[in-house]
Amino acid sequence: MPLTVLPPVEDRLALDRATVSMRCLPFRRAFFEELKNRAISSQELCRRQDWANLVFAPFGPERAEAHFNWLIRLGVLRREVDGQGLTERVRLTPLGRQVLERWPGEIPRAGLRERIQENFRRHRPRF
Repeated sequence: MPLTVLPPVEDRLALDRATVSMRCLPFRRAFFEELKNRAISSQELCRRQDWANLVFAPFGPERAEAHFNWLIRLGVLRREVDGQGLTERVRLTPLGRQVLERWPGEIPRAGLRERIQENFRRHRPRF
């Protein structure tokens, strides 16, 4: 019988937190798939004509940036670096790729209860 090696508990918890958050945010799978191949900024995302293919509802660059920052804190996204340092563009991390592997198709949307809990976790972490 082969021995299965489980990831450390911290890694599983991070993966679970990221999974819940990605289900609660307004980004479609196509958005994350695009971030596998190239970086994108919040300004660029909001200017795109095909935004409906990438997000469930339109929002402005400030809101997109807030979502990006949350996903960066969770380890799903990272800022792209150029010769001058960090840029405003983001890319998918290995953790983000792992989360995407959990779903064969579109990211399932979270229910109302899950979204409320996620909102508290994000905006009132000590509540």
